[in-house]
Amino acid sequence: MGLIKDIYSVSFYENFSQVVSEVLPSFNKQKFIEAIYEGDFTQKEWKDRMKHTTIALHQFMPQNFPEAVAVIDKIIKNLKSKSFTDGNLAFIFFADYIEIYGLDDFKTSVKAFVFITQFISCEFAVRPFILKYKEKMIDEMIKWSLHENHHVRRLASEGSRPRLPWAMAIPFLKKDPSSILPILENLKNDSSEYVRRSVANNLNDIAKDNPQIVLEIASRWKGHTKETDGIIKHGCRTLLKQGHPEILSHYGLESTNIELSSFEIKTPTVKIGEYLQFHFYLNNKNKEPKTIRLEYAVHYKKAKGHLAKKVFKISEKIYHPNQLTKIERNQSFKIITTRVFHTGIHQLSIIINGTESEVLEFELTN
Repeated sequence: MGLIKDIYSVSFYENFSQVVSEVLPSFNKQKFIEAIYEGDFTQKEWKDRMKHTTIALHQFMPQNFPEAVAVIDKIIKNLKSKSFTDGNLAFIFFADYIEIYGLDDFKTSVKAFVFITQFISCEFAVRPFILKYKEKMIDEMIKWSLHENHHVRRLASEGSRPRLPWAMAIPFLKKDPSSILPILENLKNDSSEYVRRSVANNLNDIAKDNPQIVLEIASRWKGHTKETDGIIKHGCRTLLKQGHPEILSHYGLESTNIELSSFEIKTPTVKIGEYLQFHFYLNNKNKEPKTIRLEYAVHYKKAKGHLAKKVFKISEKIYHPNQLTKIERNQSFKIITTRVFHTGIHQLSIIINGTESEVLEFELTN
């Protein structure tokens, strides 16, 4: 599997240039490709290559923004007619074009997002418009949530997430998400799982800053449909990991008379690159079956010496009375790009229906 930046290859630009020239007679394919590869293009990473493509394309497009949008519409239609990597991540520069050059033309940009997102997602590009236009933009997104196309409906939810990963933050939505709740209400029974998952992710974002709002929604939506129950469960995953009492109660997850025994770390000293191995026994001492959500927490030692807790789910299922079960797990300490490991004393605990058990220590070494 190649690097993501390599989707911007010579053959990609040659094929794309041909498609553009068919709808824009003034387009100079050779000069466009020269503009792409001038300077340090080969040294650029994916996002920089994408931005560079946006800027290079702009040099050859009509400088009047509505005219340029009309050309983009024709280009996309031509790409679709040729089945040229429809939906391919490479084409995210279309959304970027609107973000960079259309911020002052609200009406044209809103229309552009509707047709572009049906080809390549626009959730990052809409963020500056939410920041600039606030309720005016959100009102448009509420309309999108009723659109016939599921990509447009998803953009309404995904683009308005208060904490969309790798995107610019929307501080006023983190503080008060009430303006985007109508979007989620419109989509809570959406026929598309792609859309419903976005609704759940939006709820999970909201839960990090406004847990009571999500708890109220969970209570109101409960039992509405199987799909809506699924949205709630996925949307409350952060609250469940935090052991939030109200959401645990919502799912009937109580830890009374559930016994943890023989909790043991089999590898009290772990080298970076190896696995932490542990086991424990679980017994439902209640007289009736109980749903038990099992998790474990690794308290990682950080650079400044403090510990930071990360919760990992094991399972969530029904345990019968006096059902003694042995659970074994391995936790990887292999080097990955998203986490830096620090040697020293770390901690491990088991979490039963949100209640954290005794804490055991282990040492991470080089």
